[in-house]
Amino acid sequence: MRVRLWLFVAAVALVHGFSAVADPLITTKPEEVGFSGERLKRLGGAFQAEVDQGKLAGAVLFVARHGKIAYFNAVGFQDREKQIPMKTDAIFRIASMTKPIVSVGIMMLVEEGKLQLITPVSAFIPEFKDVKVGVEKTTEGKVELVLEPPRRPMNIQDLLRHTSGLTYGQFGDSLVKQAYRAANLGAPGESLSDLVKKLAQLPLAFQPGTTFEYSMSTDVLGRIIEVVSGMELDRFITERITKPLGMPDTGFYVAGDQTTRVAEPQIESSTGKRPPMRDVSVRPSWMSGGGGMVATAADYARFCQMLLNGGELESVRLLSPRTVAYMTSDHLPPETQISPAVQGFGSLIPSPALGQGFGLGFAVRTTTGRNPMPGSTGEFYWTGAAGTTFWVNPAEGLIAIMMVQVPLPAGAYYRSLMRNMVYQAFAS
Repeated sequence: MRVRLWLFVAAVALVHGFSAVADPLITTKPEEVGFSGERLKRLGGAFQAEVDQGKLAGAVLFVARHGKIAYFNAVGFQDREKQIPMKTDAIFRIASMTKPIVSVGIMMLVEEGKLQLITPVSAFIPEFKDVKVGVEKTTEGKVELVLEPPRRPMNIQDLLRHTSGLTYGQFGDSLVKQAYRAANLGAPGESLSDLVKKLAQLPLAFQPGTTFEYSMSTDVLGRIIEVVSGMELDRFITERITKPLGMPDTGFYVAGDQTTRVAEPQIESSTGKRPPMRDVSVRPSWMSGGGGMVATAADYARFCQMLLNGGELESVRLLSPRTVAYMTSDHLPPETQISPAVQGFGSLIPSPALGQGFGLGFAVRTTTGRNPMPGSTGEFYWTGAAGTTFWVNPAEGLIAIMMVQVPLPAGAYYRSLMRNMVYQAFAS
């Protein structure tokens, strides 16, 4: 159901306190910002077709250009099994779209002089001082894990760009990843501090700075925020980022009657069950900086617009323009190896062969071509395991956000569909 945009603007002004000149959420006709309105309708049509075929429960789709909304629509169901229609204010598990928010928090502390990117992680978490690198060696046909000292300390930049040597314990079956799985990271009742102490006792999968391995690095960043700021991670993000930016529905859990707005994945025909996803009605003991947050499309649009504006939204400045430009540059040296475990990421791999690298919390597009998904040089973006995705294209003044809740393997298809439908709608 297409939202009456003028009603939406009035509602947003009431709920969020936006002024008449608010930066991302002024509604306009698509043609006024260089889109074909007729072609932009294909976006909703393509996702509605997925709903009608029973492949997708529902989606919220958001496109803005030059600070004005060109398209904001909800299709399908917030909960198909309960026949609850999707609404544009539905709350989604954003998973790894948490990482850019936490990365912004770290860079705010850098700007305040409270830490530096070259600082060893052990300066804030002493347990990492004795961390070792796990190397597999074969002796007489038997593979064993040999622990070696790191050639240099893991630093804050390594955590931000995923060259720390940490891993997720998934996407492969090395001896290090087996050790991660055996450690039962994130066990019930475990705090962020507890989890990071466990991580520091595990071997690194690679020498720091040598290899891109998508990992729990951002969870460690979350703990560093706690140590430096003296606040729990959820409080820091609320007080320093989401509240100043006017993002009331973004956090680590959903309280009270707002749980009725949570979007749910549909039951899978192959299993007869919903894909496993965290119960977001309960405040977690472990605030996962790597993937624990929830948000609405409108909230996340404000975060994206702040970045597109060079760190400022409605007179609230979180970062300097130079810091945002630095964060959204490629931080992977040419000699950086890409972990074999990341090969399954497809078009997300930060490889020159795919025309992209990785900055401080985001993938960044370095070449217009090469990637199977359209985009422009300088674009930055990321995605979440439950299917959500966003991208910011500074060259086009573009923000696009897709909110869905689907199993991990389905996410790539919908990310590609969203990209294709947005870029085909450009008229100028």
